Amino acid sequence: MRSVAQTVIESLRDMGVRHVFGVPSGGFVDFMEALRTTEGIDFVLTAHEGAAGFMADVCGRLTDAPGVCFGTFGPGATNLATGVGSAQFDRSPLIALTDEMPAHLRGRVAQMGVDHQALMEPITKWTTRLTPDTVAETLERAYEVAMSGRPGAVHIGMPVDATAGAAEGGSFALRPTPRTDAADPACIEAAQAAIAVAQRPVLTAGLGAVHADLGADLQRFAEEQGLPVVLTPMAKGLLSESHPNYAGVVFHALSDRVAETHQQADLVVAVGYDPVEFNLENWMPRVDLVNVDVAPLDAAPDTYSGVVEVEGDIARNLQAIATMPPAAHDWSLGALRERTDAMLRELSPPADTLGPCGALDVLREHLPSNGIMTCDVGAHTHLIGQKWPTPALQTQLMTNGWSAMGFGLPAAIAAKLCRPETLVCAVVGDGGFLMTASEISTALREKLHVVTLLLTDNDLALIRIKQQRKNNAIFGTPVRQPGGTLGSNRVFGAPVLVASEADALGEQLERAFAMDGPVIVEALVDSTEYDDLVLKKDRAG
Repeated sequence: MRSVAQTVIESLRDMGVRHVFGVPSGGFVDFMEALRTTEGIDFVLTAHEGAAGFMADVCGRLTDAPGVCFGTFGPGATNLATGVGSAQFDRSPLIALTDEMPAHLRGRVAQMGVDHQALMEPITKWTTRLTPDTVAETLERAYEVAMSGRPGAVHIGMPVDATAGAAEGGSFALRPTPRTDAADPACIEAAQAAIAVAQRPVLTAGLGAVHADLGADLQRFAEEQGLPVVLTPMAKGLLSESHPNYAGVVFHALSDRVAETHQQADLVVAVGYDPVEFNLENWMPRVDLVNVDVAPLDAAPDTYSGVVEVEGDIARNLQAIATMPPAAHDWSLGALRERTDAMLRELSPPADTLGPCGALDVLREHLPSNGIMTCDVGAHTHLIGQKWPTPALQTQLMTNGWSAMGFGLPAAIAAKLCRPETLVCAVVGDGGFLMTASEISTALREKLHVVTLLLTDNDLALIRIKQQRKNNAIFGTPVRQPGGTLGSNRVFGAPVLVASEADALGEQLERAFAMDGPVIVEALVDSTEYDDLVLKKDRAG
């Protein structure tokens, strides 16, 4: 009979998992041996368990399998929890494995002892404990829960006294999990009727539309009905920024300019709109709503009275709604394009200094259209959400539901592991870089060519701007001494290339993309450029 550890690893391999990320423990030794001897799956040692969770999150986004990560008792699990929460709130399928105390120590005072089930319950879709007689059943359920509906995280605690023993019961069987149920025809008809009579309906799409791969369907429906399309930040790539129907991104930079369009709406058609990114009531006008999603509307009570719920498979239901004939709506797509172009012009860089807008423009020139850019959390994320041209889904990866600093570099490492032939770049601020710089050592060990564009501005800009808007003193937000840089031409052995103006930055990025292994390009930027661009209201009042 196979051991519990061997059965778990082979089952993960059969799911399509190719990497398990984490920091091993004594209790994980049998799993390490199984990983060493099982073809098709490998272990990636990370510098920190939180980064392991971020990497697993991104593998869940870019593959057809859950990402997998591991942490040991207590601090290993609490470190891992940051990455697990990222997968849960950014809707990425993930299976988190942790050591667990043997039965006779649960509930007692013990070194590193903490209730992992209680820890993981609020940041997962499901948490459970493995037993030798339920290995296959547990992993089958974990796969189904992680992958179905709104994808997310699952946690499996593995008691250290059980994993070396024999696994009982059947073998793991991969089962498809897609939701294919259609809404009641009466709901489809009600949605069509609401769209037909509205004068200015707005189409908005979020993470659910990304998971359903609705770019082509969404574009076709918007064109046929002449509707403006508003996206959430993580839905970038569903519609080109140059498309006539594109109206911008809510919540991020210059969101007040996007509001000039959506605040004219008398109906909002929400397709896969997930409030984990931005609650609808924070920006949507008080008008009727058609909600096309796998789950009912989540909004503050009594906010919206006229709601048509079209629940079920998002792609199938949108396609059914789209059979309606074109209606006569009162939008001028020419005026919409002028507003969008004017907003994007405001995000153009000034000519005299290198700021974050200019750095992003230079990067866009040097990163191929099929390249992947990941970004960390900070003021630069708000710029990326609005201005970064994203030619296809999953070519720009951010965290917006969880919004944990430290995501950008681990995300790039995972993206490179999943797409080894693709150029990958992480855009990070100096604050976020300090949190995960140690993962450069992971990229070196794995021989991964990942370019990190480090925007050095010595500033936690979002907090500094909020301090100034309250007329408070700037306090606790400088990251290092004024004018300071990394101060070295290498970090963990990775070369550092420095630039302080746009032409030099282009040259350094060109060099970096031609090199091997991890490379850091440090752009010395002026953070005051953020002040007039970010933290804008999504509607008046």
